[in-house]
Amino acid sequence: MTAESSKELNIQSPLAPFKGEKPEAPSWFDKALKREPARSFVHVKGARIETLTWGEIGKPGLVLLHGNRAHADWYSFIAPFFADDFRVVAMSWSGMGGSDWRDSYSIELLSEEVAAVADATGVFESKVKPIVVAHSFGGFPALRYSARAGTKVGGLVLVDCPVMSPEMRKARRGGGPGSVEPRPNRVYEALPAALARFRFAPPQVCKNLYIADHIARTSLKRAPLESGHGDDTREGWTWRFDPFQWRDMRMENPLPDFHALQCPVAVVWGAQSLLFDADILAYTASLAPPGTPRIEIPAARHHLMVDQPLAFVTALRGLFAGWPARTAE
Repeated sequence: MTAESSKELNIQSPLAPFKGEKPEAPSWFDKALKREPARSFVHVKGARIETLTWGEIGKPGLVLLHGNRAHADWYSFIAPFFADDFRVVAMSWSGMGGSDWRDSYSIELLSEEVAAVADATGVFESKVKPIVVAHSFGGFPALRYSARAGTKVGGLVLVDCPVMSPEMRKARRGGGPGSVEPRPNRVYEALPAALARFRFAPPQVCKNLYIADHIARTSLKRAPLESGHGDDTREGWTWRFDPFQWRDMRMENPLPDFHALQCPVAVVWGAQSLLFDADILAYTASLAPPGTPRIEIPAARHHLMVDQPLAFVTALRGLFAGWPARTAE
């Protein structure tokens, strides 16, 4: 196999060479996963929202929000690094992860899910206001929630979140959420076959395949195999996200929410991200107040927690050490 073909395999099917076996992982990763969260569901407007929590109620709240078609377990190897100092919460948006699917979705509805989960998990029990960290698409309902929450939220960290004006979004139209005609998720007969189909979006090389494997395994669920025989009760594996989520949901103009924020904002991005370029950084910076922290993670692409997990943790720890100014409710 040539270097070029090996790179293409890593992008299109990074876990295929392992044939269902788990890649070797470093000790820090195994240690983090052993600090398991409490798993529960919060009911929000007819849907159960998958919720993971670490740390004690009464410590400052830290809410971690994932991106499109991801889920709460994208943070299950990140959250433990903060659990000694924070009440940490990660949730899966409806239609993703272990949360229920809905007939229709909207940014407004997802923002209400954040509000309900935050209220239910005790992130406001500390005298210190909670911080919200939102990756990629998750930044848009996070902006809506934080704008509505007013002074209840202590700070919002947007992580590789491509905030754009309507004009910018129109100019870059194509390839985004909802741009591909949806179809039902395939059911794979065997777990190795399902894992072999996992890939990142946008496409990228992945060096930390143990993280890709963890994310892929937690992205799957059991489902009946469709063999055409009515008496066939065998089960296979399929993806947990709702493939029709973007049938009605639309990206909205984030400017009103950005302007309505009453909490500080910080911006974090991957130096090699395909979704967060110099134009988007400049536009985001133009919306944020002077002095807004801006942190670039070297050698990281869009999925920072996958590419540079420890650098991502260190960046957030450094940020939280002096930001935002800690004011009580």
